[in-house]
Amino acid sequence: MIDQLFEFVQNHPLLVAAFLAVLTAWLLYELRNANAGGVTTSEATQMVNREDAVILDVRDKNDFKAGHIAGARNIPQSSLDSRINELDKVKASPIVVVCKHGQSSGAVAAKLKKAGFERVFKLKGGMTQWQTDNLPIVKK
Repeated sequence: MIDQLFEFVQNHPLLVAAFLAVLTAWLLYELRNANAGGVTTSEATQMVNREDAVILDVRDKNDFKAGHIAGARNIPQSSLDSRINELDKVKASPIVVVCKHGQSSGAVAAKLKKAGFERVFKLKGGMTQWQTDNLPIVKK
């Protein structure tokens, strides 16, 4: 198997080089976007305490009831377009978007920025990271 791989690499160097270039570009893009506009759990806590940041939990209602950050507002990602006006009063405040793992919150943050919200951040790692850091959650 390994011999066949080496033979393929020797016979198709341009194809392998193109694959490696695309792979590298994709990895760099993913790493850059994973950290763009994101805040850690401690930064989010400081924003809430010092700047009255709003925590926007975009998980579905059942996940929110199972455990969420104290004071968080729940607007599921699927209904954000129809409920975005609920956030108009806090447009100038910092908003920390929280999802389950920190992956879908980036899309929500981009949507909010496009809608005119000034300071929008995603929580790196989402609720999974919040719970990993043993920070308090509220269950309803």
